[in-house]
Amino acid sequence: MSETRAEIRIPTSDLRKDIPFFTKILGMRMDSIYPADDPAVAVFSGHGLRVRADADARSAPATLRILTETPHDFAKGQRKLTSPGGTKVEIDELNPPVIMPETQHAFVVRRLADQAPWVIGRAGMHYRDLIPDRLGGSIIASHIRIPDGGPVPDVVHYHTVGFQLIFCYRGWVDLVYEDQGEPFRLYAGNCVIQPPEIRHRVLFASENIEVIEIGVPAEHITTIDHEMSLPNDTVNPERRFQGQRFVHHKSDAATWSPFRLPGYQSRDTTIAEHTGNVAGVHVIRPADGPPEWTAHDSDILFTFVMDGTMTLEGEGKDPFRLEPGDAFVIPPGMKTRYAEPSDDLELLEVSLPGSFRTQT
Repeated sequence: MSETRAEIRIPTSDLRKDIPFFTKILGMRMDSIYPADDPAVAVFSGHGLRVRADADARSAPATLRILTETPHDFAKGQRKLTSPGGTKVEIDELNPPVIMPETQHAFVVRRLADQAPWVIGRAGMHYRDLIPDRLGGSIIASHIRIPDGGPVPDVVHYHTVGFQLIFCYRGWVDLVYEDQGEPFRLYAGNCVIQPPEIRHRVLFASENIEVIEIGVPAEHITTIDHEMSLPNDTVNPERRFQGQRFVHHKSDAATWSPFRLPGYQSRDTTIAEHTGNVAGVHVIRPADGPPEWTAHDSDILFTFVMDGTMTLEGEGKDPFRLEPGDAFVIPPGMKTRYAEPSDDLELLEVSLPGSFRTQT
């Protein structure tokens, strides 16, 4: 089989001085140089990159990014360099930490009837943004649908996140996760959390599948893993990924208990327990007793209306009559009441952190 290589060509205005820069400072090796009597081209390789420095190239100077686990030890700790021949070099973290932006608290109501646009995202899925301003970048909440059932053109991948929830709202979807065994079907009313950097893949979806996906922070990196195949050989459901366990919550095995809001009950998904209180997820429905005015001290409190109707009353705000597909965010300290619930009302509540105080 014939060998194929790829390289990037960069201009150089001083090849003689570029040679020690690429070899000694950047730690690359020189593979070739020519012509011998008056070198004009040198090829360097290293860090997964092959670079052809060409004194006759007429393109603009290039920028090379080198990612390393120890940037403070690379290139004597310099983070931005310029070679003698004009090539710019940036040294950065190979695995940068997740940065959690400070939440910009706001009262948000997003209604399906407002006809916010659906956009086509990864693997052909349709996305509707449920928190347009994303609270300053602290959270993204998406209503996702796949109109046509069948195989999903997905690949093994992972997300660099602080918290991520997938709640199946309508239909069903087949999923497979690292260390969790064989693929399984996620039915409507059930959910999973995807711990940070757990490898996974979406396999097959029913027609008109809809899910609610929560990601913290709003902007996070999705990385394709070209090496791993799923299901993998290891089965370890107790494994923790950066302190969080995989959770597959099933509605038919859950119990309903009194909720923090008077007049309501909930089924706890146990997500707060398995994330070390990073986040909590409850499904809520009406119970005995009238709804009351309350306030909370959670940093983020997001709610999605799955079924039925209710009137959201907020201190100093006009009331909102909410229907399935609507969503809202209540900032800490704001008094609200979930009034006039229909008998079939069902809400999905996601909080960060998982445990917080509610005052009546």
